[in-house]
Amino acid sequence: MFLSRKRLKIDLGEMEKEGGSISSFLEASLKVKVTPEKDKIFIDSEKFSPEELKRQVTKFIYRRHLNGRYFAEVEGSGVKIHEFEAKKSEKRKKPGIPPSTIKHGW
Repeated sequence: MFLSRKRLKIDLGEMEKEGGSISSFLEASLKVKVTPEKDKIFIDSEKFSPEELKRQVTKFIYRRHLNGRYFAEVEGSGVKIHEFEAKKSEKRKKPGIPPSTIKHGW
């Protein structure tokens, strides 16, 4: 009888350059085989649910101090890493200081 193995997926999105470090982090912390591909990472495991995988990915994001820029979210049978949208704020114009109208009578 063959065991059906779950294949969990992590979609790195904008975090492609961290792919090697996140895959080695997951291999060390989860002790499973991790297969990195372009902008995705695949994990063959029956032990872990997508929620547990999300927790580990979030732990990686926090340890690298990337939590102000990225967040992880469960999507289907995997985790997707999203980048926060930057707020477009208009620069506030301070009202100019009016010229002094005081005349000194020295």
